[in-house]
Amino acid sequence: MTGWKNLVVYQIYPRSFQDSNGDGIGDIPGIIKRLDYLQTLGVNAVWLSPVYESPNDDNGYDISNYEAIHPEYGTMDDMNNLIAEADKRNIRIIMDQVVNHTSDEHPWFQEAIRDKTSKYRDYYIWRDPVNGREPNDLKSAFGGSAWEYDEKSGQYYLHIFSRKQPDLNWENKEMRQDIYKMMNFWLDKGIGGFRMDVIDLLGKDPDQKITGNGPKLHDFLKEMHQKTFGNYDVMTVGESWVLTPETAPLFADEGRNELNMMFQFEHLMIDELPETSKWDLKKLDLIELKQVFNKWQTGIPDTTWNSLFWDNHDTPRIVSRYGNDKKYRVESAKMLAILLHLMKGTPYIYQGEEIGMTNLAINHISEVQDIESYRLYHEKLAQGWTEEQIIEAINTKGRDNARTPMQWADSAKGGFTTGTPWMKVNSNIQEINVEEALKDENSVFYTYQKLIQLRKEHTVVIDGEFKMMLLDHPKIFAYERQNSDTTWLIVANFSDQETKLSLSDKEQIVEVIISNSDKKAYNLKELNLSPYETFVVEK
Repeated sequence: MTGWKNLVVYQIYPRSFQDSNGDGIGDIPGIIKRLDYLQTLGVNAVWLSPVYESPNDDNGYDISNYEAIHPEYGTMDDMNNLIAEADKRNIRIIMDQVVNHTSDEHPWFQEAIRDKTSKYRDYYIWRDPVNGREPNDLKSAFGGSAWEYDEKSGQYYLHIFSRKQPDLNWENKEMRQDIYKMMNFWLDKGIGGFRMDVIDLLGKDPDQKITGNGPKLHDFLKEMHQKTFGNYDVMTVGESWVLTPETAPLFADEGRNELNMMFQFEHLMIDELPETSKWDLKKLDLIELKQVFNKWQTGIPDTTWNSLFWDNHDTPRIVSRYGNDKKYRVESAKMLAILLHLMKGTPYIYQGEEIGMTNLAINHISEVQDIESYRLYHEKLAQGWTEEQIIEAINTKGRDNARTPMQWADSAKGGFTTGTPWMKVNSNIQEINVEEALKDENSVFYTYQKLIQLRKEHTVVIDGEFKMMLLDHPKIFAYERQNSDTTWLIVANFSDQETKLSLSDKEQIVEVIISNSDKKAYNLKELNLSPYETFVVEK
């Protein structure tokens, strides 16, 4: 959309945002009820995780009807009303679009599995057995083989995710046209664009065991752009877990006519052991984190745009992960917000991040909702992990951490529902909720609000060059943003210890633009920063 580089996007996980009818499940009328809150925060766009019809094997990322709303969330009239009411508040709705796979309950797959001669058979990826077994050793992201045997036809179908999420065959031109027609159905409703789920998988070549970044991927994306969103004033962002600064421009360079920007996750992979999995934990190394951000801020061309995020529906809460969610929750939540929002790119706020919501610890596997964590539990038990080790890994990295109900008020159900919530509300509801945040002028919420306002008022946040400072300092995260007439300095003590440093060889008093302390000015020659203390000044 015009001016999309100026946006701040708020992600809603509908199931956990706001319930309007007491069934314990968040819904679209509940989102409409909270639009004024989002307007107060200042965001311009809302990315809505899937609300399509779905059997919910993977919480809506398994779609059985792209052009219908899941009854749990409401009706198409509710959806139309949401788009209209958001627009009145200058907020555009970004739909989550899942076109790598469908649900196995989608009519296309139902027909494909019923009749081997149906045209829909080739909408999916089928292979004959090899020596009576799977075609090859491709693995599912959720564990086990990526191939599922269909006894009726004697063939295997591919599923990179759950066996109830069969992969679409993007080689089939007719399938592609049906997908484009569906995307235009939503674009014609006036939505503000798409977040494209696992978009780098569309060009897969399963026979060569190529899943991401296949040979025809960019041909498909260029065609998609030409047939759909390229004809509308909208924003697009793609998801890839294997993106690099070298490959990002292939998706998002301004001259490519593919997508506006991409999500990359390298900054969220450095607290895990390399070459293993996200569940094998290691301590955060700040120098490594700075190196990753520096690479992405300076290592892509000016014609390729960054996305900026700490949290989403697939990742644990950042204040529990890289911050300190006990003694310094407020300070570290503000620090993380300031560091991210003043970098170059489009910031994304995940629901509850703006009030400093935390992870939710569980004690037993029976408390898990997430399919990925549940399968991990049984897989790791079989590998010899103890139950205690597995629960620790789930508490640290599990997706349920992001999916607990939004904490609106200090009540047993957090103002989320009048019924029984589909998922347990975090026990720290008394301390962390929207009502309390709005009453406290020093809350995390108002730091996010001010950061959004600064982006709207100061072009240096949008177009300033990025320069990392003190790259090898083990506790300080500092950088500059500079354009033709302004230089901002951003400094954070990324630790729970007091830290002294000097950033000038002479007395230099500078006034605060935003900080997480009550100081009005800093002397850059002599800085003595409290745990997680963070400030922004103009040099």
